[in-house]
Amino acid sequence: MIAENKPCECCQEAASTEELYKRLDDVMKEYRSKPGGLIPVLQIAQGLFGYLPDEVVQRISRGLNKPYSEVAGVITFYSFFSTRPRGKHMVRVCLGTACYVRGGKQVLDAFKKELGIEVGETTGNRLFTLDVARCFGACGLAPAIMIDDEVYQRVKPTKIKEILSKYQQPATAEGKGS
Repeated sequence: MIAENKPCECCQEAASTEELYKRLDDVMKEYRSKPGGLIPVLQIAQGLFGYLPDEVVQRISRGLNKPYSEVAGVITFYSFFSTRPRGKHMVRVCLGTACYVRGGKQVLDAFKKELGIEVGETTGNRLFTLDVARCFGACGLAPAIMIDDEVYQRVKPTKIKEILSKYQQPATAEGKGS
């Protein structure tokens, strides 16, 4: 059984697993004969389900008439794809050389402690997933982290709780928060 059902665009109600599979089947029909169609299908499937559980990978393999090993190989090659549920917010800590030397490891340890998870894991409430990255292009302002699409620079371990609190607040009129 799939853990997450994304809301239907038209009515904002959670779609059933059956409806999600129907949407996936429609997408596969559209891309079946297109060269390079596997990656867009995987991207759309991950958008629908929130991640790529094995039953979805098998369905894509059959639907695109590709070996399971090929589909699974693409998923494991690209870090964008996940076979495990991800949190609403993706926390990435840079461990590139500049960030590492300037305290990136301590920042990562602070996130692990605060969130109670290890790298690659998701919090029990599915609010945060913790990951590492190699460079955000902010080496002069290291250490850097990224939460979703927002980069934070010169991050100190003592500021982790404050940074995370921004993502734990109810949504405001501007749509910020969680």
